[in-house]
Amino acid sequence: MTRIHSLGTKPTLPVVTFFAAMLVGLGAWAESAHPDAVQVLVEQGVDIVDQFDAPGGMTGYVGTMQGRPVSFYLTSDKKHVVIGPMVSETGKNLTETNIRKSITGPQNEEAWSKLENSDWVRDGKENAPVVIYTFTDPNCPYCHRFREAAEPWIEAGRVQLRHVMVGILKQDSLPKAATILGAEDPESALHENQRSYENDGIAVDREVVSANHKRVTANNSLMSNLGLSATPSTFYKADDGTIAMKQGLPLPEDMADMMRSSHP
Repeated sequence: MTRIHSLGTKPTLPVVTFFAAMLVGLGAWAESAHPDAVQVLVEQGVDIVDQFDAPGGMTGYVGTMQGRPVSFYLTSDKKHVVIGPMVSETGKNLTETNIRKSITGPQNEEAWSKLENSDWVRDGKENAPVVIYTFTDPNCPYCHRFREAAEPWIEAGRVQLRHVMVGILKQDSLPKAATILGAEDPESALHENQRSYENDGIAVDREVVSANHKRVTANNSLMSNLGLSATPSTFYKADDGTIAMKQGLPLPEDMADMMRSSHP
């Protein structure tokens, strides 16, 4: 007599084994479903995030390799891959949009959330309409120059910089960062370091350092986990609301976009 299982009855072991084997087979098929030319890159460590229709009958791919964005294009005969950005006849980088949408955009959104919950020092009016996060080492000359360049917007009340204090450049970077972060008035301590930068910056308070050095090491770890290696590294919101990042000293022509207004 044939046994009919109800919805609440567990199937017998042979049935479970059959479906498990089928799912494993499907998974293996899915992993190797890419054309051979693409599969070569996958086997070399490329993690494909998205694919899209590209000009010339090609298929575009974006992904990551060792944490870095990569882009490539499969030719229409599906036998060759062209690695790198695609540029239109007008000079527009067609790849950048897809990388931003699928990779750097989500990464920056996640980073912004982590930065909000990190230890930072407010620099500017509390109700400033534009908020910018920047990793700042007290001994960093480029951080110093970035703060000088941003001062007109800060003084006008348009921008609030949030300095995520790190100590990575010199032996006394961490003590200085902890002294600023743990001061009774961190913003004033930050400004003191800015004013006295050419004379070795803020004086280290060993007692404050002892109580606050772990906050700086946590910021150091956050910076490293985000894949950043230079200060300043700055996250800001573009006019369309997307989050962008610049590593190193921004160029003068970048400032208006980052501050979301022309020079005050």
